[in-house]
Amino acid sequence: MSAENVKNKKAYFIGGGIGALSGAVFLIRDGKMPAENIHIYDKLNVSGGSMDGSGNADDGYVIRGGRMFDYEQYPALWNVLSEIPAISDKNISVYEEIKNFNERIQTNSKARLVDRNGQITDVSSMGFNESDRMTLIKLMAKSEKSLEDITIEDFFSPHFFTTNFWYMWATTFAFEPWHSVLEFKRYLHIFIHEFPRINNLSGVKRSLYNQYDSIILPVELWLKEQGVIFEYDCEVKDIEFETIENNEKSVSKLYISRNNTDETVYINSDDLVIITNGSMTAATTLGSMTSPPVFSETNLGTSWEFWEKISAGRPEFGNPKVFDGNIDQSFWESFTVTCNKDNKFLDMMEKFSGNTAGTGALVTLKDSSWLMSVVIAYQPHFLNQPEDVTVFWGYGLFPDRKGDYIKKKMTECTGKEILTELLCHLKFHDYVSEMKKTSNCIPCILPFITSQFMPRKISDRPRVRPEGYKNLAFIGQFVEIPEGVVFTVEYSVRTAMTAVYDFLSIDKEIPAYFKGDKDIKVLFDSFVTMHK
Repeated sequence: MSAENVKNKKAYFIGGGIGALSGAVFLIRDGKMPAENIHIYDKLNVSGGSMDGSGNADDGYVIRGGRMFDYEQYPALWNVLSEIPAISDKNISVYEEIKNFNERIQTNSKARLVDRNGQITDVSSMGFNESDRMTLIKLMAKSEKSLEDITIEDFFSPHFFTTNFWYMWATTFAFEPWHSVLEFKRYLHIFIHEFPRINNLSGVKRSLYNQYDSIILPVELWLKEQGVIFEYDCEVKDIEFETIENNEKSVSKLYISRNNTDETVYINSDDLVIITNGSMTAATTLGSMTSPPVFSETNLGTSWEFWEKISAGRPEFGNPKVFDGNIDQSFWESFTVTCNKDNKFLDMMEKFSGNTAGTGALVTLKDSSWLMSVVIAYQPHFLNQPEDVTVFWGYGLFPDRKGDYIKKKMTECTGKEILTELLCHLKFHDYVSEMKKTSNCIPCILPFITSQFMPRKISDRPRVRPEGYKNLAFIGQFVEIPEGVVFTVEYSVRTAMTAVYDFLSIDKEIPAYFKGDKDIKVLFDSFVTMHK
């Protein structure tokens, strides 16, 4: 496509997550589109979507979720971040900052699982029996079509869910037994190279700060410097199509609400409309030290309502009900703890686990009713974090169950009660009273956080470029791309790269995933690990 043609196009992103931000980078860098022709609409007053991080030492910090990276399976993400100056040093890229950080602070968990007695579990063995091994091999050989609408627990025997492997794999990637075995299969293929090191998570890479400060903020700043137009507090309520030549459809209008005022944006058929459909963090609610989060199972949030509206009567736009219609199976609860002028918890965790802050990744309390895990990040975890403040994060995969020490569902617990449950599992009983005085634990319920793992058909997610639509694309966690694994930053970035390169006929290859499932050494190491 000629530069002149691109110069006359405009691009409209609906949703301001990492997919949209990356898409804007690709349009400018690879497509040579003028930055001032790019609009990013977001109902929130901040970019980043699910990759958030906010707060301060006085009110408490909040991270709704945490994401891991590795070098092998995030090539599209590294492609973007290699072009963006880091916040810490404008002379290096965000990718270089991440590489430098991980060379200095290396992950090697020495306390991956902890049992009901507060003892570190020996995870040198995966705990498989012969049936577990054979079922794993059988799954990897199955076609995806044959696994539609089937759950993990449909496929595996009950013993599989008692193995060290399941506890470690499930909590690393947030799988639950009722999730899609199709998605589970994809993870086994894509992350098979992590299989031999799942017991210490040495392949996990982290960013210097939380992922908003380390990734979203520098990308956003770069885009603003280029001239991209960010339109915050702006909700796209509906879209209108017109039929053009060859019976193709084209987005012709966007209906927008801004400051309670309705607007119409007119779209040319040569313009681009790129939608992030669905949201993992829609309708999230926060609690406090003294009150639990309050959430409604009927509140879908605007991103889901929008997808449901535009997909009605259009099966090519996917089936959002598969993903937003089972909150009881798609939600869990996280919590962020801010410790003011008190490093004692981090000191106790270092002594208990053998890991300094930032080197241990997940510590999972495998016998906890909530299946709690906690991550002690390298400090400081926020750009504005004072030296005498520490922050850590955790989550529970089964928040609708009663605790082992606090006899209430996690969803019903205050921050103080969640802290108490955590400390009692770690056998830090003597520290409970003191920590309640010096810490601020903010719980967060995420109704749709694992909705992308719900059992599905291939057709339930739309293609990036739905057939028959000239100027429309979908990006994010709820679109279909071959082989890719959802619940990764890489997936959102790859969908955006796919959309932009297709729209503008960019003669560049999408970076390939590492084919560990075809690598002899990886397969041998995995075979050995499976039989330990």
